[in-house]
Amino acid sequence: MPAIGPEGIECPRHIAIVGLGLIGGSLALRLRAAGVRVSAWNHRPHPYAAARAAGIDCKDSLEELVSDNPDVIVLCNPLVAMPKLLKTLKPIIDPSRTTLTDVGSVKGLVREQVHAAGITDCYVGAHPMTGNEHSGWSAADPDIFDNALWALTYDHHTEYARIVQVAGMITRGLRNTLIVIDDETHDRAASLISHMPHVVSTALINELTDNPYRNIAAALSAGSWRDMTRVALTDPDRTAAMVVENAANVEELLRNMAKRLESFADALHDDDSAAIHRFFTEGQPYRDYKAKQRTAFDTGETQTVFTTLKISADDWRRDLLDSAMRGEHIVRFTSGHHALAERQFTI
Repeated sequence: MPAIGPEGIECPRHIAIVGLGLIGGSLALRLRAAGVRVSAWNHRPHPYAAARAAGIDCKDSLEELVSDNPDVIVLCNPLVAMPKLLKTLKPIIDPSRTTLTDVGSVKGLVREQVHAAGITDCYVGAHPMTGNEHSGWSAADPDIFDNALWALTYDHHTEYARIVQVAGMITRGLRNTLIVIDDETHDRAASLISHMPHVVSTALINELTDNPYRNIAAALSAGSWRDMTRVALTDPDRTAAMVVENAANVEELLRNMAKRLESFADALHDDDSAAIHRFFTEGQPYRDYKAKQRTAFDTGETQTVFTTLKISADDWRRDLLDSAMRGEHIVRFTSGHHALAERQFTI
């Protein structure tokens, strides 16, 4: 079990980062600012001068990075590079000393690649719910992790102690919160709130681009268009790769969305006022949820409820998944099998 200090599970002392792009670079800067020893390797050395100036120990090769036996290695590389990286890692990583994790937005695919590489037992899936439409070291900003929620994921091979160790990095090193869920649950949820919206946002700009009135419409566009299309400004190759990696879940949601939109178009055609009203009011529970959040932010008053979560040794997967389903976020592990969790608003 990872070290336990006065505030519970501590942050690992040495964390290695593979890939100094937006997420990897921001993660390295944030951890270094927290006093963590951070080493890094990037497939190209162009960020090294600035990274070294920030106190990050940049290595010339992946082999050199791993030879230091860091407590945790965080893979922040594009998923397309994952199989080659894992193949390189397999003979050089010491699972008895190092836990492997990543920041990919799709967990089932990475898990399959980790299994194929034979590094199963030391791996924990992770996905920080943060980022923006920019990319590369030049966009790295430790503040993107302010108040970020992470999802840690598991399968039947995952060791509980590894979950707790990565949680120490997140809750103590980054001062973030987390939930712990299985890969499939993560990928279904991520497709709903990230991958499918990227497709819909891109469809909007495609519709505009293809419309003969596009220049007038662009001139008239304001806040609603900006907010609806912000993620469509992301590098299209990066977005396409992310969506394809979770293709089955995204396809299902898009077909449901297409039926929903077609049904509404029919209601407009038929002047079906009841159906139109139903369409615009069906999501009211979400509006209420967001209204509570805004009120709490504006007034400084919260409805946060803190609870002690007891995690059994034999059924920890179920205990942690149930906690996430209740809308709880883990603030920190106070001991090996106890965590402090917070719950604010639920839908």
